Amino acid sequence: MTTTLQLRSVRLRVADLDRSQAFYAGVLGLVPSAAPTGPRTLALHASGAAEPLITLVETPGARPKPPGVSGLFHLALLVPDRPALARVLRRLAETRTPIDGLSDHGVSEAIYLEDPDGNGLELYADRPRDVWPSANGTLAMFTRALDTSALLATAPDARAAGLPTGTVIGHVHLSTHSLKAAEAFYTGPLALTVMVRAYPGALFLAADGYHHHIAVNTWGGPTAAGDSSTIYAGIDRLEIGLLALDAPRTLTDPDGLRIDLVPLTS
Repeated sequence: MTTTLQLRSVRLRVADLDRSQAFYAGVLGLVPSAAPTGPRTLALHASGAAEPLITLVETPGARPKPPGVSGLFHLALLVPDRPALARVLRRLAETRTPIDGLSDHGVSEAIYLEDPDGNGLELYADRPRDVWPSANGTLAMFTRALDTSALLATAPDARAAGLPTGTVIGHVHLSTHSLKAAEAFYTGPLALTVMVRAYPGALFLAADGYHHHIAVNTWGGPTAAGDSSTIYAGIDRLEIGLLALDAPRTLTDPDGLRIDLVPLTS
């Protein structure tokens, strides 16, 4: 299948760059860029990758985003296969990293946690597309407890490891003030398709028949008015590669997220 869309990279606001580097590089195993990308800014790569997956931007005073405020719900990093996910799970256990959830979604198996700023993270491995669950011709994702014993049994040995070569951004899940506005935007300029509507208060959208590249939800309730001067940790920018694009373009989603579109060449 031709890949027409690829999530290339994200920028995250963090309150303390050194603390975040210790987590993303020391615990998860992403590789810091050798060359500085800006003052108090750090680019992080999957092993062997030339382009960064995540760029951390230190924003002193940034607070964890509370429920009811639009922005990042979680950033999902996709590892190449189940054995890789098993080794990541062992790594999190060895480093005593708190885990928020372990889920089987039918299409994938997932580990949920938070970074030091409260940014949600999902580390997951996909199942083959031919075994993805469906009902009445529609993708039927679900949420069940992950069988960790079965997952760990897929690893060829007891070695623990961080995020391996081949890790990519699988999807980005956002909190939104309006599902209707988000659906109109992501199915419009980005031409994504709604893949799943079965979760109350959420939509899962994708290109190329994937289960989701973008998810949006209103699970935190209505967006809080809040203090406009408050800066929250979380997603600052999302870069997406599109095959049907001749020149870079910048869009802003209904919740104010900057999306940089770039031609997809590889």
